[in-house]
Amino acid sequence: MDIRKGDTIELTVEKVVYGGRGLAHLKKQAIFVANTVPGDRINAKAVRVKKNFAEARVLEVIEPSPDRIIAPCPYSDYCGGCNWQFIEYEKQLEYKQSFVRDLLNHIGKVTDFQIHHVLPSHQIFGYRNKMEFSFSDKRWLLPKEMDEKRGNKNFALGLHVPGTFDKIIDINGCLLQKEKGNEILREVKRFVADSGIPVYGLRSHQGFWRYLMLRHSYAFNEWMVNIVTSEQRDPPVQTLASILKGQFKEIASIVNNINTRKGGTAVGEQERILTGERNIRDKIGSFTFEISANSFFQTNTPMAERLYQSVKDFASLTEKETVLDLYCGTGTVSIFLAPQALRIIGVDISDNAIADAKRNCLLNGIDNCEFLSGDVRMLLSQFNSKPDLLVTDPPRTGMHRKVIEQILRLLPDRIIYISCNPATLARDIALLKDRYKLEEVQPIDLFPNTYHIESVVRLERVQ
Repeated sequence: MDIRKGDTIELTVEKVVYGGRGLAHLKKQAIFVANTVPGDRINAKAVRVKKNFAEARVLEVIEPSPDRIIAPCPYSDYCGGCNWQFIEYEKQLEYKQSFVRDLLNHIGKVTDFQIHHVLPSHQIFGYRNKMEFSFSDKRWLLPKEMDEKRGNKNFALGLHVPGTFDKIIDINGCLLQKEKGNEILREVKRFVADSGIPVYGLRSHQGFWRYLMLRHSYAFNEWMVNIVTSEQRDPPVQTLASILKGQFKEIASIVNNINTRKGGTAVGEQERILTGERNIRDKIGSFTFEISANSFFQTNTPMAERLYQSVKDFASLTEKETVLDLYCGTGTVSIFLAPQALRIIGVDISDNAIADAKRNCLLNGIDNCEFLSGDVRMLLSQFNSKPDLLVTDPPRTGMHRKVIEQILRLLPDRIIYISCNPATLARDIALLKDRYKLEEVQPIDLFPNTYHIESVVRLERVQ
C-alpha cells in the first residue's frame, strides 16, 4: 500500500545517514526519521511523501535501540543545537566514520584509501569555546511551560527551534559550554528582561537587544562577552557591562557590536569596547592566538590541536617546502606548520581574518608566513609557481569549481584538505581524482552529540 501524508506507520530504523536522520524502509520505500537510532522500533507519522522517499516524525518509541540513552539536556527534544545526545558516544563515532567513508565511496567515486578511526573528543559536553544566543519576541513554549501556563511569550534568549528563523527556545543553560558561561547567560537574561527595553523581533525588525555571544579561552580561562544590539545606545549596555564585570572576574573583554541590518547575523557594522580588551587569547599547542569577537577560531580548542597535528603529520614537511594555505582564516594552520616549512602563503577573503593572522604571527615570532586578503579564486589565478604543498580548509560549501581548476593548473605535489562537510569533500575529491590519489583520511570529532564531523585528507599527485 502506498504511503500517504498523515499515515501512521510502524518502522524499524536500519541505519543513520549524513544529516543525522534515521533510515527505514516500508514496502521498499525509503523513509527518513529524525531523532532515531538504528535498532529503534517506532510508530511514526508521515509528514512528507515524494516519489522515491518519505519523511516521518516519531510518535512513539515502541522498542528502543540498545544504543539509545536518555539525553541529559532538558531542551534536547526541541533544540537544534546538539540533537544526538540520545546516542551512545561510541556509536556516534562509528556512525561518523561511516558517513565519511560512504560519501567518499558514493559521491567521490573513490574506494582505495585508508580511513582511520575517528579521533574522539576529550569532552563530550562543555567543549565549545563559542556560543551564540538569540533574543526574540517570539518565544517557543516547551510543553511543560504550556501545561503550567507560564513563560513570557514575548521574550526569549536562547537557541533556535529547528526549521524556524524567528522562534527561540528560552534556555537557562547549555551543556555544550562551561557552566560559567551559563551563569553569564542567566545574568544577561535577568538584566535585559528587567530593562524595559524591547528585544529584537526577527520578523518585525524592531527592538534593541539582538544577540549574546560568549567566547571562552580554554588555556587562560578568560571570557569575552559580545552584546549585539540594533543601534548604539550607551547607558543600558554600559550598565550591563559594569554588572557583568563586577560579578565575573573571569571576564576579560566586553564588547558591543552594533548591527543595523535586517539579516540574521551577529556581526556588527561597528564594534565598541565596553570594558577590558578587544581580544582574548587562547593556545593551540605551543602557539598563542588572539581572538576577536568576530574572528574564526575552531570551537573545540583541545581537538583543534589534534586536528592541526593531523595536518602536520600528513604534510611531512622538511623545512624546504613552500606551502599555500587556502581559506587560511586567522592563520592557525599556517602558524602551526611554520617551523617545518620554508615559506607559507595564506589566502583568505576576510580582511579582519588576515589582520588577525599577521598579528598572530608577530605574537608567536613567526617570520616565514605572508598573508593575502582577497577572493581565493582571483588570487589563486595570479600564482604561477607550483607550491610543494597546498592546504585547503574551505567553508561547508566546499571549494568553488574555479578554485579546483586553478589547483589543477598549479599541480602541487601534495594536497591536505581539511573538511567540515564530508559531502562537499567527496564532491571536490571527485573533481581532483584524475590527477590526485586519495591516500588517507583522518576523521576528528570536534562536535560531540551532533552528526557533524571534521576530516583531514591527504592527496598525492599522480605521477
